[in-house]
Amino acid sequence: MPEPFYITTPIYYVNDKPHIGHCYSTLVADSVARFMRLAGRDVFFLTGTDEHSERVASAAVERSLTPIQWADDNAAAFKEAFAWMGFSNDDFIRTTESRHIDRVKQYIRTLMDKGDVVLGEYAGWWDHSQEEYLTETVARDAEYKSPVTGKPLVKRTEKNYFFKLSAYQDKLLAHIEAHPEFIRPEARRNEVLGRLRDGLQDVPISRAAPAEGAWGITMPDDLSHVVYVWIDALFNYMSTVDTDDRRTYWPAQVHVLAKDILWFHAVIWPCLLMALGKPLPECVYAHSFWIREGRKMSKSLGNFVDMPTVHAYADRFSIDGVRWYLLTQGPLGATDADFTYSKFLEVYNADLANGFGNAVSRVTNMIAKYFDGVVPEPEGGAGANLGIDWPALVKEKSGEARAAWARVDIGGALHAAMTVSRAVDQFVNDTAPFKLAKDPANLPKVGTILYQCAEALRIAAYLLSPAMPTSMCDAIGRLGYAPEGTPSYDTLMTWGQLAPGSTVRKGDALFPRADADADPPVATPETAGSP
Repeated sequence: MPEPFYITTPIYYVNDKPHIGHCYSTLVADSVARFMRLAGRDVFFLTGTDEHSERVASAAVERSLTPIQWADDNAAAFKEAFAWMGFSNDDFIRTTESRHIDRVKQYIRTLMDKGDVVLGEYAGWWDHSQEEYLTETVARDAEYKSPVTGKPLVKRTEKNYFFKLSAYQDKLLAHIEAHPEFIRPEARRNEVLGRLRDGLQDVPISRAAPAEGAWGITMPDDLSHVVYVWIDALFNYMSTVDTDDRRTYWPAQVHVLAKDILWFHAVIWPCLLMALGKPLPECVYAHSFWIREGRKMSKSLGNFVDMPTVHAYADRFSIDGVRWYLLTQGPLGATDADFTYSKFLEVYNADLANGFGNAVSRVTNMIAKYFDGVVPEPEGGAGANLGIDWPALVKEKSGEARAAWARVDIGGALHAAMTVSRAVDQFVNDTAPFKLAKDPANLPKVGTILYQCAEALRIAAYLLSPAMPTSMCDAIGRLGYAPEGTPSYDTLMTWGQLAPGSTVRKGDALFPRADADADPPVATPETAGSP
Protein backbone atom coordinates (compact mmCIF):
# COMPACT_ATOMS: atom_id res chain seq x y z
CA MET A 1 0.00 0.00 0.00
CA PRO A 2 1.28 3.52 -0.76
CA GLU A 3 2.52 5.44 2.26
CA PRO A 4 0.05 8.15 3.38
CA PHE A 5 1.00 11.80 3.12
CA TYR A 6 -1.26 14.42 4.71
CA ILE A 7 -0.70 18.13 4.11
CA THR A 8 -2.85 21.06 5.19
CA THR A 9 -3.17 24.80 4.76
CA PRO A 10 -4.53 27.11 7.43
CA ILE A 11 -8.26 27.50 7.10
CA TYR A 12 -9.07 31.03 6.05
CA TYR A 13 -11.32 33.63 7.66
CA VAL A 14 -14.44 34.22 5.58
CA ASN A 15 -14.60 37.91 6.44
CA ASP A 16 -12.59 38.91 3.37
CA LYS A 17 -12.20 37.84 -0.21
CA PRO A 18 -9.16 35.69 -1.06
CA HIS A 19 -5.90 37.40 -1.98
CA ILE A 20 -2.25 36.54 -2.66
CA GLY A 21 -1.54 35.51 0.93
CA HIS A 22 -4.26 32.87 0.89
CA CYS A 23 -3.18 31.73 -2.56
CA TYR A 24 0.47 31.48 -1.58
CA SER A 25 -0.06 29.22 1.43
CA THR A 26 -2.37 27.01 -0.60
CA LEU A 27 0.00 26.97 -3.58
CA VAL A 28 2.88 25.83 -1.39
CA ALA A 29 0.76 22.95 -0.10
CA ASP A 30 -0.55 22.17 -3.58
CA SER A 31 2.93 21.90 -5.09
CA VAL A 32 4.16 19.62 -2.30
CA ALA A 33 1.01 17.49 -2.62
CA ARG A 34 1.51 17.20 -6.39
CA PHE A 35 5.09 16.07 -6.01
CA MET A 36 4.18 13.51 -3.38
CA ARG A 37 1.53 12.05 -5.69
CA LEU A 38 4.16 11.93 -8.44
CA ALA A 39 6.43 10.11 -5.98
CA GLY A 40 3.74 7.49 -5.32
CA ARG A 41 2.49 8.62 -1.90
CA ASP A 42 -1.18 8.31 -0.92
CA VAL A 43 -1.82 12.04 -0.58
CA PHE A 44 -4.57 13.86 1.27
CA PHE A 45 -4.46 17.64 0.81
CA LEU A 46 -6.83 19.76 2.91
CA THR A 47 -7.82 23.42 2.83
CA GLY A 48 -10.96 25.27 3.88
CA THR A 49 -12.53 28.19 5.72
CA ASP A 50 -12.75 29.31 9.35
CA GLU A 51 -16.22 30.74 9.94
CA HIS A 52 -17.09 31.06 13.65
CA SER A 53 -15.51 34.45 14.13
CA GLU A 54 -17.04 37.39 16.00
CA ARG A 55 -16.08 39.51 13.03
CA VAL A 56 -18.12 37.31 10.70
CA ALA A 57 -21.21 37.82 12.83
CA SER A 58 -20.71 41.60 13.06
CA ALA A 59 -19.91 41.94 9.34
CA ALA A 60 -23.07 40.00 8.49
CA VAL A 61 -25.19 42.36 10.61
CA GLU A 62 -23.66 45.35 8.79
CA ARG A 63 -24.82 43.83 5.49
CA SER A 64 -28.27 42.78 6.73
CA LEU A 65 -27.28 39.15 6.32
CA THR A 66 -27.21 36.21 8.68
CA PRO A 67 -23.73 35.00 9.62
CA ILE A 68 -24.14 31.81 7.58
CA GLN A 69 -25.23 33.79 4.51
CA TRP A 70 -22.11 35.94 4.75
CA ALA A 71 -19.96 32.86 5.34
CA ASP A 72 -21.55 31.06 2.39
CA ASP A 73 -20.75 33.95 0.05
CA ASN A 74 -17.10 34.17 1.02
CA ALA A 75 -16.49 30.43 1.30
CA ALA A 76 -17.74 30.15 -2.28
CA ALA A 77 -15.24 32.85 -3.32
CA PHE A 78 -12.38 30.85 -1.81
CA LYS A 79 -13.50 27.66 -3.53
CA GLU A 80 -13.77 29.45 -6.86
CA ALA A 81 -10.38 31.14 -6.53
CA PHE A 82 -8.63 27.92 -5.53
CA ALA A 83 -10.18 25.98 -8.39
CA TRP A 84 -9.12 28.70 -10.82
CA MET A 85 -5.54 28.55 -9.50
CA GLY A 86 -5.51 24.82 -10.22
CA PHE A 87 -5.18 23.65 -6.63
CA SER A 88 -5.57 19.90 -6.19
CA ASN A 89 -7.02 19.78 -2.67
CA ASP A 90 -8.83 16.55 -1.81
CA ASP A 91 -11.29 18.26 0.52
CA PHE A 92 -12.45 21.73 1.52
CA ILE A 93 -13.58 21.89 5.12
CA ARG A 94 -15.90 24.57 6.48
CA THR A 95 -16.08 24.88 10.26
CA THR A 96 -19.85 25.39 10.02
CA GLU A 97 -20.31 21.85 8.69
CA SER A 98 -21.83 19.29 11.04
CA ARG A 99 -19.02 16.80 10.36
CA HIS A 100 -16.66 19.30 11.99
CA ILE A 101 -18.95 20.61 14.71
CA ASP A 102 -19.85 17.15 16.03
CA ARG A 103 -16.24 16.07 16.36
CA VAL A 104 -15.10 19.32 17.99
CA LYS A 105 -17.71 18.73 20.71
CA GLN A 106 -16.40 15.19 21.14
CA TYR A 107 -12.81 16.41 21.51
CA ILE A 108 -13.78 19.13 24.01
CA ARG A 109 -15.83 16.68 26.04
CA THR A 110 -12.87 14.29 26.20
CA LEU A 111 -10.67 17.12 27.48
CA MET A 112 -13.28 18.07 30.08
CA ASP A 113 -13.63 14.47 31.24
CA LYS A 114 -9.85 14.29 31.70
CA GLY A 115 -9.81 17.51 33.70
CA ASP A 116 -7.78 19.36 31.07
CA VAL A 117 -10.61 21.86 30.45
CA VAL A 118 -12.17 23.63 33.45
CA LEU A 119 -14.34 26.70 34.05
CA GLY A 120 -12.63 29.81 35.39
CA GLU A 121 -12.32 33.58 35.11
CA TYR A 122 -9.93 35.34 32.79
CA ALA A 123 -8.71 38.92 32.60
CA GLY A 124 -6.50 39.90 29.70
CA TRP A 125 -5.83 42.13 26.74
CA TRP A 126 -8.16 41.27 23.87
CA ASP A 127 -7.05 41.92 20.30
CA HIS A 128 -10.37 42.14 18.49
CA SER A 129 -8.76 42.40 15.06
CA GLN A 130 -7.06 39.01 15.54
CA GLU A 131 -9.60 37.54 17.97
CA GLU A 132 -7.02 36.51 20.53
CA TYR A 133 -5.87 37.38 24.04
CA LEU A 134 -2.35 38.71 24.50
CA THR A 135 -0.22 38.30 27.59
CA GLU A 136 0.62 41.36 29.66
CA THR A 137 4.21 41.18 28.39
CA VAL A 138 3.23 41.08 24.73
CA ALA A 139 0.58 43.78 25.20
CA ARG A 140 3.02 46.07 27.01
CA ASP A 141 5.76 45.56 24.41
CA ALA A 142 3.23 46.48 21.72
CA GLU A 143 2.17 49.60 23.66
CA TYR A 144 -1.25 48.00 24.19
CA LYS A 145 -1.98 47.90 20.50
CA SER A 146 -2.42 44.95 18.19
CA PRO A 147 1.02 43.80 16.97
CA VAL A 148 -0.64 42.99 13.64
CA THR A 149 -3.05 45.86 12.95
CA GLY A 150 -2.00 48.55 15.42
CA LYS A 151 -5.54 48.89 16.75
CA PRO A 152 -6.00 49.45 20.51
CA LEU A 153 -6.31 46.39 22.72
CA VAL A 154 -9.29 46.01 25.05
CA LYS A 155 -9.04 44.90 28.66
CA ARG A 156 -11.54 42.07 29.18
CA THR A 157 -12.65 40.08 32.18
CA GLU A 158 -14.94 37.14 31.56
CA LYS A 159 -15.75 33.61 32.59
CA ASN A 160 -14.22 31.07 30.27
CA TYR A 161 -13.45 27.43 30.02
CA PHE A 162 -9.68 27.04 30.21
CA PHE A 163 -7.35 24.49 28.69
CA LYS A 164 -4.51 23.54 31.04
CA LEU A 165 -1.80 24.43 28.57
CA SER A 166 0.79 24.87 31.30
CA ALA A 167 0.59 21.18 32.17
CA TYR A 168 2.11 20.27 28.81
CA GLN A 169 5.01 22.74 28.68
CA ASP A 170 7.75 20.27 29.59
CA LYS A 171 6.42 17.61 27.26
CA LEU A 172 6.15 20.07 24.36
CA LEU A 173 9.63 21.44 24.97
CA ALA A 174 11.07 17.93 25.00
CA HIS A 175 9.33 17.18 21.71
CA ILE A 176 10.64 20.32 20.01
CA GLU A 177 14.18 19.65 21.19
CA ALA A 178 14.03 15.99 20.12
CA HIS A 179 12.55 16.81 16.70
CA PRO A 180 14.31 19.84 15.17
CA GLU A 181 12.21 19.40 12.01
CA PHE A 182 8.96 19.88 13.95
CA ILE A 183 8.96 23.69 13.55
CA ARG A 184 10.44 25.10 10.37
CA PRO A 185 12.18 27.17 9.18
CA GLU A 186 14.76 27.25 11.97
CA ALA A 187 14.14 30.93 12.74
CA ARG A 188 10.54 30.10 13.63
CA ARG A 189 11.68 27.23 15.86
CA ASN A 190 13.99 29.59 17.72
CA GLU A 191 11.16 32.10 18.06
CA VAL A 192 8.90 29.53 19.72
CA LEU A 193 11.67 28.30 22.01
CA GLY A 194 12.34 31.88 23.06
CA ARG A 195 8.72 32.45 24.03
CA LEU A 196 8.53 29.13 25.86
CA ARG A 197 11.22 30.37 28.25
CA ASP A 198 8.61 32.74 29.71
CA GLY A 199 6.46 29.74 30.62
CA LEU A 200 3.02 28.73 29.42
CA GLN A 201 -0.21 29.95 30.95
CA ASP A 202 -3.53 28.17 30.77
CA VAL A 203 -5.58 29.55 27.89
CA PRO A 204 -9.30 30.30 27.54
CA ILE A 205 -10.96 28.09 24.94
CA SER A 206 -14.49 29.52 25.13
CA ARG A 207 -16.29 32.84 25.21
CA ALA A 208 -19.71 33.83 26.45
CA ALA A 209 -22.43 33.37 23.85
CA PRO A 210 -23.95 36.71 22.79
CA ALA A 211 -27.47 37.49 23.95
CA GLU A 212 -28.78 37.47 20.39
CA GLY A 213 -27.70 33.87 19.95
CA ALA A 214 -24.53 31.85 19.61
CA TRP A 215 -22.42 32.08 16.48
CA GLY A 216 -20.08 29.20 17.04
CA ILE A 217 -19.89 25.70 18.46
CA THR A 218 -21.49 25.57 21.91
CA MET A 219 -19.58 23.97 24.74
CA PRO A 220 -20.78 20.49 25.72
CA ASP A 221 -23.71 20.81 28.16
CA ASP A 222 -23.29 24.61 28.41
CA LEU A 223 -25.18 26.65 25.84
CA SER A 224 -23.99 29.88 27.47
CA HIS A 225 -20.49 29.40 26.05
CA VAL A 226 -19.17 28.85 22.54
CA VAL A 227 -15.81 27.35 21.67
CA TYR A 228 -13.22 30.05 21.00
CA VAL A 229 -12.78 30.41 17.24
CA TRP A 230 -9.09 29.51 17.25
CA ILE A 231 -9.61 26.28 19.17
CA ASP A 232 -12.51 25.38 16.89
CA ALA A 233 -10.34 26.11 13.85
CA LEU A 234 -7.33 24.08 14.94
CA PHE A 235 -9.41 20.96 15.29
CA ASN A 236 -10.25 21.01 11.56
CA TYR A 237 -7.01 19.24 10.74
CA MET A 238 -8.13 16.20 12.70
CA SER A 239 -11.91 16.39 12.38
CA THR A 240 -11.70 16.10 8.58
CA VAL A 241 -9.78 12.83 8.68
CA ASP A 242 -11.31 11.40 11.84
CA THR A 243 -13.48 9.00 9.83
CA ASP A 244 -13.30 5.28 9.18
CA ASP A 245 -11.89 5.74 5.68
CA ARG A 246 -9.40 8.54 6.51
CA ARG A 247 -7.88 7.86 9.92
CA THR A 248 -4.75 6.39 8.36
CA TYR A 249 -3.78 9.91 7.25
CA TRP A 250 -3.22 11.17 10.80
CA PRO A 251 -0.80 12.49 11.88
CA ALA A 252 -0.27 15.16 9.23
CA GLN A 253 3.15 15.32 7.66
CA VAL A 254 3.03 19.10 7.10
CA HIS A 255 0.90 22.00 8.31
CA VAL A 256 1.61 24.97 6.00
CA LEU A 257 0.75 28.39 7.46
CA ALA A 258 1.92 31.99 7.77
CA LYS A 259 4.17 33.18 10.58
CA ASP A 260 1.48 35.26 12.32
CA ILE A 261 -0.37 32.12 13.44
CA LEU A 262 2.68 30.09 14.41
CA TRP A 263 2.01 30.13 18.18
CA PHE A 264 -1.40 28.52 17.82
CA HIS A 265 -0.02 25.76 15.59
CA ALA A 266 3.34 25.14 17.22
CA VAL A 267 2.26 25.40 20.88
CA ILE A 268 -1.47 25.27 21.56
CA TRP A 269 -2.31 22.71 18.86
CA PRO A 270 0.34 20.12 19.79
CA CYS A 271 -0.57 20.47 23.48
CA LEU A 272 -4.23 19.85 22.66
CA LEU A 273 -3.19 16.75 20.74
CA MET A 274 -1.04 15.55 23.64
CA ALA A 275 -3.99 15.98 25.98
CA LEU A 276 -6.13 13.89 23.63
CA GLY A 277 -3.44 11.23 23.34
CA LYS A 278 -2.96 11.82 19.62
CA PRO A 279 0.36 11.78 17.75
CA LEU A 280 1.73 15.17 16.69
CA PRO A 281 2.16 16.39 13.12
CA GLU A 282 5.64 15.91 11.72
CA CYS A 283 6.20 19.52 10.67
CA VAL A 284 4.63 22.92 11.26
CA TYR A 285 5.98 25.09 8.44
CA ALA A 286 5.47 28.84 8.94
CA HIS A 287 6.37 31.01 5.96
CA SER A 288 6.73 34.79 5.95
CA PHE A 289 4.61 37.49 4.27
CA TRP A 290 4.37 39.10 0.86
CA ILE A 291 4.91 42.83 0.63
CA ARG A 292 4.28 44.87 -2.53
CA GLU A 293 6.74 47.18 -4.23
CA GLY A 294 8.65 47.55 -0.97
CA ARG A 295 5.63 48.35 1.22
CA LYS A 296 3.65 46.21 3.62
CA MET A 297 0.29 45.19 2.17
CA SER A 298 -2.65 46.69 4.01
CA LYS A 299 -6.27 47.66 3.50
CA SER A 300 -5.52 51.28 4.31
CA LEU A 301 -2.90 51.47 1.56
CA GLY A 302 -5.12 49.56 -0.85
CA ASN A 303 -2.10 47.65 -2.15
CA PHE A 304 -3.14 44.04 -1.61
CA VAL A 305 -2.49 41.76 -4.55
CA ASP A 306 -6.12 40.67 -4.73
CA MET A 307 -7.63 38.02 -6.97
CA PRO A 308 -8.55 40.44 -9.81
CA THR A 309 -4.90 41.52 -9.88
CA VAL A 310 -3.69 37.90 -9.84
CA HIS A 311 -6.15 37.22 -12.65
CA ALA A 312 -4.74 40.14 -14.67
CA TYR A 313 -1.20 38.73 -14.31
CA ALA A 314 -2.43 35.28 -15.33
CA ASP A 315 -4.20 36.69 -18.39
CA ARG A 316 -0.85 38.00 -19.61
CA PHE A 317 1.60 35.43 -18.26
CA SER A 318 -0.59 32.32 -17.69
CA ILE A 319 -1.59 30.81 -14.37
CA ASP A 320 1.52 28.64 -14.44
CA GLY A 321 3.64 31.76 -14.95
CA VAL A 322 2.07 33.23 -11.81
CA ARG A 323 2.52 29.97 -9.91
CA TRP A 324 6.20 29.89 -10.90
CA TYR A 325 6.86 33.41 -9.67
CA LEU A 326 5.08 32.86 -6.36
CA LEU A 327 6.86 29.58 -5.68
CA THR A 328 10.36 30.65 -6.68
CA GLN A 329 10.28 34.18 -5.26
CA GLY A 330 7.91 33.66 -2.34
CA PRO A 331 8.56 34.13 1.39
CA LEU A 332 9.12 30.49 2.26
CA GLY A 333 12.00 31.36 4.57
CA ALA A 334 12.33 33.74 7.49
CA THR A 335 12.14 37.00 5.52
CA ASP A 336 9.27 38.66 3.68
CA ALA A 337 9.16 38.68 -0.13
CA ASP A 338 8.42 41.62 -2.39
CA PHE A 339 5.87 41.25 -5.20
CA THR A 340 7.15 43.63 -7.89
CA TYR A 341 6.31 43.84 -11.56
CA SER A 342 9.95 44.33 -12.60
CA LYS A 343 11.03 41.21 -10.74
CA PHE A 344 8.09 39.26 -12.16
CA LEU A 345 9.17 40.19 -15.71
CA GLU A 346 12.78 39.30 -15.01
CA VAL A 347 11.96 35.89 -13.56
CA TYR A 348 9.32 35.03 -16.15
CA ASN A 349 11.53 35.84 -19.13
CA ALA A 350 14.72 34.33 -17.72
CA ASP A 351 13.31 31.08 -16.35
CA LEU A 352 10.32 30.37 -18.58
CA ALA A 353 10.27 32.29 -21.85
CA ASN A 354 14.02 32.29 -22.55
CA GLY A 355 14.66 29.24 -20.38
CA PHE A 356 12.58 26.08 -20.32
CA GLY A 357 10.04 27.21 -22.93
CA ASN A 358 12.73 28.20 -25.41
CA ALA A 359 14.58 24.92 -24.88
CA VAL A 360 11.45 22.91 -25.72
CA SER A 361 10.84 25.01 -28.83
CA ARG A 362 14.44 24.67 -30.04
CA VAL A 363 14.52 20.92 -29.62
CA THR A 364 11.08 20.13 -31.07
CA ASN A 365 11.68 22.49 -33.99
CA MET A 366 14.99 20.83 -34.85
CA ILE A 367 13.47 17.35 -34.61
CA ALA A 368 10.68 18.52 -36.89
CA LYS A 369 13.15 20.05 -39.33
CA TYR A 370 15.80 17.33 -39.49
CA PHE A 371 13.79 14.18 -38.68
CA ASP A 372 10.27 14.96 -39.92
CA GLY A 373 9.01 15.33 -36.36
CA VAL A 374 10.01 11.81 -35.30
CA VAL A 375 12.20 11.29 -32.22
CA PRO A 376 15.46 9.92 -33.67
CA GLU A 377 17.24 6.74 -32.66
CA PRO A 378 20.34 7.71 -30.63
CA GLU A 379 23.59 6.44 -32.09
CA GLY A 380 25.49 4.40 -29.54
CA GLY A 381 22.51 4.19 -27.19
CA ALA A 382 20.51 6.76 -25.25
CA GLY A 383 23.33 7.41 -22.80
CA ALA A 384 26.14 7.96 -25.30
CA ASN A 385 28.45 10.57 -23.78
CA LEU A 386 28.78 13.56 -26.07
CA GLY A 387 30.00 15.87 -23.35
CA ILE A 388 27.39 15.33 -20.62
CA ASP A 389 26.76 12.14 -18.67
CA TRP A 390 22.98 12.54 -18.86
CA PRO A 391 21.98 9.40 -16.90
CA ALA A 392 24.18 10.51 -14.00
CA LEU A 393 22.97 14.12 -14.15
CA VAL A 394 19.26 13.32 -14.09
CA LYS A 395 19.73 10.71 -11.37
CA GLU A 396 21.51 13.28 -9.22
CA LYS A 397 19.01 16.08 -9.83
CA SER A 398 15.90 13.93 -9.45
CA GLY A 399 17.29 12.71 -6.13
CA GLU A 400 17.99 16.28 -5.04
CA ALA A 401 14.46 17.31 -5.99
CA ARG A 402 12.90 14.44 -4.06
CA ALA A 403 14.85 15.29 -0.93
CA ALA A 404 14.08 18.99 -1.27
CA TRP A 405 10.31 18.48 -1.64
CA ALA A 406 10.34 16.26 1.45
CA ARG A 407 11.71 19.13 3.55
CA VAL A 408 9.48 21.75 1.85
CA ASP A 409 12.51 23.29 0.16
CA ILE A 410 10.59 24.31 -2.94
CA GLY A 411 13.33 26.59 -4.23
CA GLY A 412 15.86 23.78 -3.99
CA ALA A 413 13.55 21.32 -5.72
CA LEU A 414 12.81 23.65 -8.63
CA HIS A 415 16.45 24.67 -8.94
CA ALA A 416 17.37 21.01 -9.38
CA ALA A 417 14.77 20.73 -12.16
CA MET A 418 15.95 23.89 -13.90
CA THR A 419 19.55 22.68 -13.76
CA VAL A 420 18.56 19.87 -16.14
CA SER A 421 16.78 22.31 -18.47
CA ARG A 422 19.70 24.74 -18.49
CA ALA A 423 22.06 21.88 -19.22
CA VAL A 424 20.06 21.22 -22.40
CA ASP A 425 20.55 24.82 -23.55
CA GLN A 426 24.27 24.62 -22.86
CA PHE A 427 24.49 21.22 -24.57
CA VAL A 428 22.84 22.58 -27.72
CA ASN A 429 25.20 25.56 -27.75
CA ASP A 430 28.24 23.33 -27.24
CA THR A 431 27.35 20.64 -29.79
CA ALA A 432 25.65 22.95 -32.33
CA PRO A 433 23.37 20.36 -33.98
CA PHE A 434 22.00 23.10 -36.27
CA LYS A 435 25.51 23.42 -37.75
CA LEU A 436 26.24 19.70 -37.87
CA ALA A 437 22.99 19.05 -39.76
CA LYS A 438 24.28 20.98 -42.77
CA ASP A 439 26.28 17.85 -43.64
CA PRO A 440 24.01 14.79 -44.08
CA ALA A 441 26.83 12.58 -42.87
CA ASN A 442 26.42 14.10 -39.41
CA LEU A 443 22.72 13.28 -39.05
CA PRO A 444 23.29 10.20 -36.81
CA LYS A 445 25.18 12.39 -34.35
CA VAL A 446 22.57 15.13 -34.66
CA GLY A 447 19.91 12.53 -33.89
CA THR A 448 21.75 11.44 -30.75
CA ILE A 449 22.08 15.03 -29.57
CA LEU A 450 18.41 15.81 -30.13
CA TYR A 451 17.24 12.56 -28.55
CA GLN A 452 19.23 13.37 -25.43
CA CYS A 453 17.87 16.92 -25.37
CA ALA A 454 14.28 15.72 -25.67
CA GLU A 455 14.74 13.06 -23.00
CA ALA A 456 16.38 15.51 -20.60
CA LEU A 457 13.54 17.99 -21.11
CA ARG A 458 10.98 15.24 -20.51
CA ILE A 459 12.53 14.55 -17.11
CA ALA A 460 12.85 18.27 -16.35
CA ALA A 461 9.17 18.75 -17.21
CA TYR A 462 8.12 16.09 -14.72
CA LEU A 463 10.31 17.68 -12.06
CA LEU A 464 8.72 21.07 -12.81
CA SER A 465 5.16 19.76 -13.00
CA PRO A 466 4.26 20.26 -9.30
CA ALA A 467 4.83 23.99 -9.85
CA MET A 468 3.37 24.29 -13.36
CA PRO A 469 1.07 21.31 -13.99
CA THR A 470 -0.76 22.53 -17.10
CA SER A 471 2.21 23.78 -19.12
CA MET A 472 4.41 20.83 -18.17
CA CYS A 473 1.73 18.38 -19.28
CA ASP A 474 1.71 20.25 -22.59
CA ALA A 475 5.52 20.11 -22.80
CA ILE A 476 5.64 16.38 -22.12
CA GLY A 477 3.12 15.81 -24.91
CA ARG A 478 5.07 18.01 -27.32
CA LEU A 479 8.20 15.97 -26.64
CA GLY A 480 6.39 12.81 -27.73
CA TYR A 481 6.17 11.01 -24.41
CA ALA A 482 2.93 9.15 -23.75
CA PRO A 483 3.41 6.62 -20.91
CA GLU A 484 1.08 3.71 -20.35
CA GLY A 485 -0.64 3.70 -16.98
CA THR A 486 0.97 5.60 -14.12
CA PRO A 487 4.72 4.98 -14.05
CA SER A 488 6.53 5.25 -10.74
CA TYR A 489 8.73 8.21 -9.95
CA ASP A 490 11.82 6.07 -10.31
CA THR A 491 10.66 4.93 -13.75
CA LEU A 492 9.88 8.48 -14.88
CA MET A 493 13.31 9.62 -13.71
CA THR A 494 15.17 6.73 -15.36
CA TRP A 495 17.08 7.82 -18.43
CA GLY A 496 15.92 6.43 -21.78
CA GLN A 497 12.13 6.26 -21.32
CA LEU A 498 11.39 8.38 -24.40
CA ALA A 499 10.85 5.94 -27.26
CA PRO A 500 12.58 6.64 -30.58
CA GLY A 501 9.93 6.84 -33.28
CA SER A 502 7.59 8.91 -31.12
CA THR A 503 6.17 12.03 -32.72
CA VAL A 504 6.99 15.47 -31.39
CA ARG A 505 4.47 18.27 -31.69
CA LYS A 506 5.29 21.87 -32.50
CA GLY A 507 3.09 24.66 -31.22
CA ASP A 508 2.91 28.21 -29.97
CA ALA A 509 5.50 29.18 -27.40
CA LEU A 510 4.86 27.58 -24.02
CA PHE A 511 5.76 30.91 -22.44
CA PRO A 512 5.74 33.84 -24.91
CA ARG A 513 8.42 36.40 -24.17
CA ALA A 514 7.11 39.36 -22.18
CA ASP A 515 7.62 42.91 -23.37
CA ALA A 516 9.83 44.60 -20.81
CA ASP A 517 8.41 48.01 -21.77
CA ALA A 518 4.76 47.07 -21.27
CA ASP A 519 2.85 48.54 -18.34
CA PRO A 520 2.07 46.27 -15.39
CA PRO A 521 -1.13 44.20 -15.59
CA VAL A 522 -4.01 45.85 -13.77
CA ALA A 523 -7.43 44.65 -12.75
CA THR A 524 -10.11 45.53 -15.29
CA PRO A 525 -13.92 45.41 -15.06
CA GLU A 526 -13.62 41.90 -16.50
CA THR A 527 -10.99 40.65 -14.03
CA ALA A 528 -12.65 42.50 -11.16
CA GLY A 529 -15.40 39.92 -11.33
CA SER A 530 -12.88 37.10 -11.39
CA PRO A 531 -12.26 34.78 -8.46
